[in-house]
Amino acid sequence: MKEKKEKKIISEEGLERFDEYLNTYVKNREHPVKIIASFYKGKGRSLLWASICLVAQRSPVWVIPLVTANIIDTATNPGEDAGMRILFNVIIALLFIVQNVGSNYLATQQFAKVNRSIEGSLRNAMVRKLQQLSIMFHKEVQSGRLQSKIMRDVEQVQELLNQIFRTLFFFVLDFAIAVAITFQKSPTVFLFFLIVVPVSVLTIYAFRKPISDKNREFRDQMEHTQGAVAEMLEMIPVTRAHGLQEVEIQKMNRSLTKIVNRGYSLDLVNALFGSVSWVVFQSFQILCLAFTGYLACRGAISVGEVVLFQTYFTQIVGQISTLINIYPQVCKGLESVRSIGDIMAETKVETDNSIVPLGELKGGVEFCNIDFKYPDSERYILKDFSLKVAPGESIAFVGESGAGKSTILNLLIGFIPPTGGKILIDRVNMVNLDMKEYRSQIAVVPQNTILFSGTIRDNITYGLTGVKEEEIKRVIEEVGLQDLLAKMPDGLDTQLGEHGDKLSGGQRQRISIARALIRKPKIIIFDEATSALDSASEKKVQEATNAMMKNCTTFLVAHRLSTIKNADRIVFMKNGTIAEMGSYDELMAKKGEFYNLKKMQE
Repeated sequence: MKEKKEKKIISEEGLERFDEYLNTYVKNREHPVKIIASFYKGKGRSLLWASICLVAQRSPVWVIPLVTANIIDTATNPGEDAGMRILFNVIIALLFIVQNVGSNYLATQQFAKVNRSIEGSLRNAMVRKLQQLSIMFHKEVQSGRLQSKIMRDVEQVQELLNQIFRTLFFFVLDFAIAVAITFQKSPTVFLFFLIVVPVSVLTIYAFRKPISDKNREFRDQMEHTQGAVAEMLEMIPVTRAHGLQEVEIQKMNRSLTKIVNRGYSLDLVNALFGSVSWVVFQSFQILCLAFTGYLACRGAISVGEVVLFQTYFTQIVGQISTLINIYPQVCKGLESVRSIGDIMAETKVETDNSIVPLGELKGGVEFCNIDFKYPDSERYILKDFSLKVAPGESIAFVGESGAGKSTILNLLIGFIPPTGGKILIDRVNMVNLDMKEYRSQIAVVPQNTILFSGTIRDNITYGLTGVKEEEIKRVIEEVGLQDLLAKMPDGLDTQLGEHGDKLSGGQRQRISIARALIRKPKIIIFDEATSALDSASEKKVQEATNAMMKNCTTFLVAHRLSTIKNADRIVFMKNGTIAEMGSYDELMAKKGEFYNLKKMQE
């Protein structure tokens, strides 16, 4: 069935405000109000039209009390033209009421377009920043926490913008109109009205800190738990396999209990805040009725004006009560603005100097006296590591776990910078390269296969356009995917589930290898690429790997030593340094570290 084309109200180009948001967060990290104000930059015309429409939408609220007062005064003191005066007031009220439909629609149209574009721009900016942050950052932060910031926190900010604009706008309008008319009709009642404002401010101030603190605690615990839930879902196969369901349930229960307790504490503060404000303002409302009733008894105001002032006072009390009641939501929104700043103001960005243009990559690589250790560790993973690799040469790294093999590959991809020394790519220092240009000419087959929920074709040609069918078929044959496609209902266009979970490990790995091969890379990196394959699949992939070795520089990490026989050189790593190096035959003849490891696998 053909999908219905979605109408685009806001173009994708309209969401590109990354640099603007980034600079705003860096400069105003601790000033969320300034950050919120910056969201509306360049949207003045839409906000102006929305404001005009909101004034029209709100106008019946101010007109109806005047009409009501006029009709009551006419009824209590009728004259010859009483019927005409009542009819005139009714017509005026109806005109203001009926126009509310159109003005409300137009106000929502303008305001929603502004707010939704801010919401989309903010998520777009966060996604872009996440793509720029270093791999080290992503290893340190739970993906569930990041998902919470992108979805939940932005939603809270969007709700905050709605509350700020509409609630504050209506409050200012209602207060200004009511006070102006009241002052014109009775300065005495006007002075009474002014008492409400300082009381409301004092009420908000008294609860400001506890509500803000409770919201921050609740948000932190929610983010932590969301990360734990994402981790739990990933671990379900392992948990089930080891019969650890109850252990996992108990662990999650502890996190969920913390959310319940902090949410409960937040609810109590919010409830106390709401009830105190309600009591204060209801008391003032009764006092207002008594005060204006007393003035009417003395003849200072009319009976209709008692109703008028009571209605206006109710409106002001209602708006202030609303303002006070949304304060917890405002605190939650402001906390979300700060939470988004955890990403936008993060400094662990992958460096990309782009000083020297790389051009077409030849594949020459040289590691020059490389040292590497993690920032929070004193132990060096690599120490004084040097290796020169000619274009088209194939290098295999072997050794015990923790010897530094995968670290070398991560350095080569540019995921991590060396602590000391330098890496030359075609005799150019890697730190001076445009990493996007460099990575577009290399391919990586990771140990943990990563597939997304598209078709098999989409997963193989990921990020490429205009790939010919013959190229796809060639790669499929090279990695031995014909048997898999023959079993699929739609062949290449078969939809995969999340992470390709319906496929075997070997099938997923072959699709991952096909994704690398179709790019015709000048450098290809295999990190335990055949670890999940059966013997038949491994043989087919090995044949494809051997073919690739003739066309590009190849780096392999493997525990199965039989898979690296055809490598030009095998580097045996031990404690972050090269213990042995040579071809397969040379190392076997030497009967050293590599020979002993090979014998252990037989």
